[in-house]
Amino acid sequence: MAKKKILVVEDDRDISELITYNLEREGYEIACLYDGSQVIDFVHKRKPELIILDLMLPEIDGIEICRSLKSDPATKHIPIVMLTAKSEEADVVVGLQMGADDYIPKPFSPKVLVARIKAITRRIADLQTSSAQTDNLRSFGDFSIDLLKHKISYKNHEVKLTSIEFDIVEFLSRSPGRVWSREQILDNVWKEGKFIIDRAVDVHVRGLRKKLGRAEIYIETVRGVGYRFKDVE
Repeated sequence: MAKKKILVVEDDRDISELITYNLEREGYEIACLYDGSQVIDFVHKRKPELIILDLMLPEIDGIEICRSLKSDPATKHIPIVMLTAKSEEADVVVGLQMGADDYIPKPFSPKVLVARIKAITRRIADLQTSSAQTDNLRSFGDFSIDLLKHKISYKNHEVKLTSIEFDIVEFLSRSPGRVWSREQILDNVWKEGKFIIDRAVDVHVRGLRKKLGRAEIYIETVRGVGYRFKDVE
């Protein structure tokens, strides 16, 4: 089995070496960049399966890189884990709103980092396996989810989502009408990588609804409980 390729973008070489050492021990193939100027070109050419991205970088900062990659159809599906010394909740929210899939504040535990990376790569593998073993298309009126193509459409128009936004919709749509708490969504979508704040679910759902436009009626808030997928007739 080919090793999964991870790009580490971190200007502190000691931290970069620490990340590389711990992830290579787990069987990942690691490439490192030390400033933001080369990242976009590298990602298009080498197509890593996950990016660990520092926010405070020389040349081009991590937020701008994340925004660029997540707005490009060719790279938007690549998970991005932001790694930064900015640990306040407001910074976490900004990173998630830009499309990041997870957020790890410095200083960090290498064990936590490895667990988060494993959770994200496993989630992607599980979705691919599920797509191969089940009906690849779920339809709810004008709303459709193509599991194989990782694509959501409303009235035959594709809705561009980040990978984590897609996974939230995919999870909720498995059981239309059932209400899931934020904790349950974290458990099932992030799985053992859920070291992040509960508010992350609200941030992602808010961004998801904005992108869905009129199709936001399919994602319903149940006050005091959580969220559910509403099969609109």
